[in-house]
Amino acid sequence: MRASESGRHISGAERIVPAGHIADTLAALTRRALGHESGTPDSINLKAEAIPRVTHIPALPVSTCEVSSPENGWNEIERVLSSAGFDNAKAIRAMFPDCIGMRGAMLLDADTLERLEPDHARGVRATCMDASRPSPADRKNHFAEALVLASKVLSAPNILGEICVSDDPNYVTGYVATREFGYRRITQLKTPGDPAGGRIFLYRGPKDEVARAIAYLEHEPVIVDLPQLPPTDRFAALAMDLDAIKAQGLYRAPCTGDSPRLASSALDSNPLPPPIDFSSNDYLGLSHDPEVTAAAEEAARRYGSGSGASRLVSGTLPPHLDLELALAQFKGAESTIVFSSGYLANLGTVSALVGKGDVILSDELNHASIIDGCRLSGAEIVVYPHLDLAALDRLLSEHPAPRRLVVSDGVFSMDGDLLDLPRFLEICHRHGAFSMVDEAHALGVIGRTGHGLAEHFACGQPDFMMGTLSKALGSAGGYVAGSGLAIDYLRQKARSYIFNTAPDPAAMAGARMALDRLVADPGRIERLRRNVAFLVRELAQQGIDVATQSAIVPILIGDERKAVAASAALAEQGLLIPAIRYPTVARGAARLRVAVNALHSEADLAHAARAIANRL
Repeated sequence: MRASESGRHISGAERIVPAGHIADTLAALTRRALGHESGTPDSINLKAEAIPRVTHIPALPVSTCEVSSPENGWNEIERVLSSAGFDNAKAIRAMFPDCIGMRGAMLLDADTLERLEPDHARGVRATCMDASRPSPADRKNHFAEALVLASKVLSAPNILGEICVSDDPNYVTGYVATREFGYRRITQLKTPGDPAGGRIFLYRGPKDEVARAIAYLEHEPVIVDLPQLPPTDRFAALAMDLDAIKAQGLYRAPCTGDSPRLASSALDSNPLPPPIDFSSNDYLGLSHDPEVTAAAEEAARRYGSGSGASRLVSGTLPPHLDLELALAQFKGAESTIVFSSGYLANLGTVSALVGKGDVILSDELNHASIIDGCRLSGAEIVVYPHLDLAALDRLLSEHPAPRRLVVSDGVFSMDGDLLDLPRFLEICHRHGAFSMVDEAHALGVIGRTGHGLAEHFACGQPDFMMGTLSKALGSAGGYVAGSGLAIDYLRQKARSYIFNTAPDPAAMAGARMALDRLVADPGRIERLRRNVAFLVRELAQQGIDVATQSAIVPILIGDERKAVAASAALAEQGLLIPAIRYPTVARGAARLRVAVNALHSEADLAHAARAIANRL
């Protein structure tokens, strides 16, 4: 299979299978081509051919070298080549840029450095190979496919070494292979986001046998026998994946605190005085409000620490019903349904509303819970450019279906920008599509009294209004508000509601009291709004221009490792400001995410602005 877009290569793969598996394999390869993250192909070439025989060869022995930078990775390549008897390792490395962008590999005389491939633009292709235990054909397994390639290359006549870097911009691991050292996996050979990749095959032998080596590489069908891992090594592939995550600066660990997530927080991993917390989504500081915690404690004493069953069995208790009624009144809706988390609310609602044969139109920067709900539904997914409602209007015209759902974040959690709700609703209504908006970061933050986007824009509500209890309400859980018919439908169809244990009563009672506190003291919202404006001004005075329409202030950095280093340096100065990176945001779009709350003082905010400016 080869897939391309406007002549640009996107993906390629091959499989050696019994004749009876051809149809299923071609279908799987097509799915792989259509789902590749490098782009959507406009051309997919599928070819099936019979082979009279196949040669089995053993896989090369595998080892991993974890490095902290691409330069260190290339130094390891030079070391391996030199140890394997290649005296001109530095010169070989210097020729690698010449093979970047070639469809095949550079075939290099290991001693004279003469290029031996007949066509220097095309290179030599190593094809006709597969593993004895292949991974599913519709998925890419970088490690297994690279090991198969290296094993075949090193079994070719007079080929003694190989260097390989993937052209996948999201995969920075590469390898060097020699007959002496086997397959040496190196965790970093380029920086994340770099599309440059290439291969060099190292040949040592008579010139009149070059054609035989090329014929073997390009035409000899080979199955690489992957060894069965002993029981103690069954997690080896997982360890390698973790190695790659760490090497790219993407490794994450829980940050544990032992005090309330207010303006400051004591972290068990930090011996310094408690840092000022700019990581929490407890925007109004209600999670530790005395009346809120008292309501939660009373519910726990009366109803127990858990609900004991799902909502439709025996898990629905008075705190659930009280909260659902209060949320409906607050949102101006006929009814609401409460889930155990905001994630489950999105997952269950989207997958309940549409299915196979239907169409979902989703903003490209929607939260992961929306994306996962779209995938679970089985509907066709059409992703429109971020906040591009003109594109949404056009795409609705181009994608008729029995049922269509348009879903968007209301406040986008990584950039803090807002959906234009009036225009969004007009477009959905005109096209007869369901409208759904995730207001997780809007409740208690957006609108004069924190009622959300409809209050902010003075407009109507979407068909399905999702929100969370875990942010401005300082509790746990999620909800969807809408018409009585809409919510009754979700009670019957949303699997994350039907088959999930009900939220614990203490969380429901706490959220109910937090809602009362929000209504009674809208001054909290005004304090939050003033704090956000103050921080933006302080950052501007430090030469950092940022914009936000919510309580989320993003400081774009780009490189994942730089963002992690900046976050660590700020923690040393008493500031808990997390580094947000892939997969939460796109590769190369890492940032510091400053979450402002109503309890921050101006001194806290000014200190944060100065420290951020000094770090960047």
